Amino acid sequence: MPSINESKILIIATNGFEQSELEFPRDQLRAKGATVHVATLDGKPIKGWEGTDWGREAEADAKLEDIAFSDYDALVIPGGQINPDLLRVEPDVLKLVREFHDAGKTIAAVCHAPWVLVEVGIAKGREMTSYASIKTDVKNAGANWVDREVVADNGIVTSRKPDDLAAFVSKIVEEIEEGTHERKAA
Repeated sequence: MPSINESKILIIATNGFEQSELEFPRDQLRAKGATVHVATLDGKPIKGWEGTDWGREAEADAKLEDIAFSDYDALVIPGGQINPDLLRVEPDVLKLVREFHDAGKTIAAVCHAPWVLVEVGIAKGREMTSYASIKTDVKNAGANWVDREVVADNGIVTSRKPDDLAAFVSKIVEEIEEGTHERKAA
């Protein structure tokens, strides 16, 4: 069981991520001593979405295809509407999420990012939350949707919105420090 200050965490995102949902976990997890890398589809910086317009760029540490899931203890997927909608149609993203899942590693998705978990097929039978507008999508994928700031189900952490980010990060830390989670392959 790695302590947070010995863990390596991967954030995957593309243009249109909700600004705070990438920056807050990245910065807070780094402040707790974790090594945090941001991977993008092409390895180039990506632009966030903040309020009603484009936000700031986030630097990329790696190109998605160069990532090995075995190098990381956890995966974080920021929300926003655009980011997870674009990620959930990328075969390399789905493969990576499935690898994290099948290895029992912590996976955390906030806001609309549970769309990616739905696409991979790992929502069925889980207790999950999400942004309210995708509640029906999550339920239709077979999850037990609940309206709470953060939910953890066997190492799968979901959260609703930017207001819940402090609880989201705390739960990520807790799940990483529990170690790997036994799950059936996706």
